[in-house]
Amino acid sequence: MSKWRKSLLLLILLSFLLLTGCWSSKEIEDLALYAGLALDVGQPAPVEEEFEAKGATYSKKNKVMATIQIVPTKSTSGDEKKKMIAPKHYINISASGDSILEIFRQFSIRRDRPIIGHHLKVIVINSDLLKKQTIEQLMDFVLRDNDIRPSTLVFISRGKAQNTLISSQPNEIPAFHIYGMIRNRSRTSKVIQAVTLSKLDGLMYSKRSLVLQNLETAKGETEFSGVGIIKGSTGHWIGNLNQEDTEGLAWIKNEGHAGVIKTYDRDNEPITYEIKSMKSKTKVHVNDGKIAFHVSIKTEGRLIEIWNSKGHYTKDESNIKEVEELFKAKLKQTIDELMHKLQSVYKVDVAGFGEALALKDPRLWKSIKDDWDDLFSKTEVTFDYELKITEFGSFTDE
Repeated sequence: MSKWRKSLLLLILLSFLLLTGCWSSKEIEDLALYAGLALDVGQPAPVEEEFEAKGATYSKKNKVMATIQIVPTKSTSGDEKKKMIAPKHYINISASGDSILEIFRQFSIRRDRPIIGHHLKVIVINSDLLKKQTIEQLMDFVLRDNDIRPSTLVFISRGKAQNTLISSQPNEIPAFHIYGMIRNRSRTSKVIQAVTLSKLDGLMYSKRSLVLQNLETAKGETEFSGVGIIKGSTGHWIGNLNQEDTEGLAWIKNEGHAGVIKTYDRDNEPITYEIKSMKSKTKVHVNDGKIAFHVSIKTEGRLIEIWNSKGHYTKDESNIKEVEELFKAKLKQTIDELMHKLQSVYKVDVAGFGEALALKDPRLWKSIKDDWDDLFSKTEVTFDYELKITEFGSFTDE
C-alpha cells in the first residue's frame, strides 16, 4: 500500500472516532440534572409522610434528609411559553433515609427522568447533622460517585441546609448563585478559599481540622457568614467562627486579597481603611522540642471613609501615624480574639500552623501530628504588625 493511501486510511479512521462522540452518552433532555445538594437532620418530608401513610414504605432509618435542586432541561414550545406566567427555573425535591444513594434511587420512582450529578455545583451540610454524623459518613457516597465532579464546592449551614436552595429572586437558581458568590473573595476577606470535594477528601484523610464557609438564610436570601469548624479527629462540627474571625484567618494564612478595617476614632465615630495589599509570613521555632510560632503581618491601604465632622484628618505625618495606630489596634484585636477561640475555646488549628511546622520539620511533625490540635492549644504564638496608609482617596487638604 502506498504511503498516501495509508495516510488517507488513517485520516478516515480518525474522522470516524471524532464523529461517534461518547458511545455511552445520553441526551441531556432525557436526564434530570441536579445542581445543588443539601443535607439535613433526617425527618420525612411532607410528601414522604403522605406516601407512607398510604403504605408506600421501605426499610430505613431517617438519619439524613437529602434535598436536590433540579435544573429543568425540557424545551418548551412557543404556544406553551405564552401560557406560562411565571416559569420556575428550578425544582427542589427531598427525601429521608440512611443511605444517600438509596434516597437518590427513591427519587427515580417519583420523577420521569433519571437524576444525574454531572453538573452538581454545591453541597450544603447542616451543622446539627454534623453533630450526629461524621463528615466522612456524609461525604462517602459523593466522593465515590463517578458522576460527581471533584470541583464541587462544600459548605455548611447552621440553619436548615435545604433553605439555602430556595430563593426569592426571580430567574435565580440558588445553587448557581451560591457557586458564583465565591468570586467575591476579590472584594472581601470574609469569603474563604473554596473547599472543593477533592480538597475536602485530602483534609479528611489526613484527619486535620478544617473550616467550611457558613451559609445563613433570611427571607429567601443567602449570605456567607463566618465558617464552621470540623474537628479532624472526630469528623464532627464543634462550633463556628464569626465574620471578623474569618478575616483573621485570612490574615494569618496569607490568603486574603482585599477587604476593610473599620474602627472608631477618639470621638467614637467610624473610620475605615481599605486594604490594598495584605501579606503575612509565619516563622517556626523549635528549641529542645519546644515549638513556637511568630507571624509578621504587613498591609498597605487607603484611608477611605471618615465620619467625624469635628476635625479634619490631614496628610500630616503625626496625624497619619495616629490613624494608623487606630487601625493597627483593631487588627490586633481581631487576631487576638481569633487566637483565643482557636487555642482556648475550640482547641483546634485551622490557621495553617501545622502545615508550617510540617514544612519546617517533617520528622517532628510526623511524630506529633495525631495530637497536634491539643499541642497547638498550648503552643506560643506571637505577632507583629506593620500597617501603612499610602492613599487618601479623593481627599484634598484645605
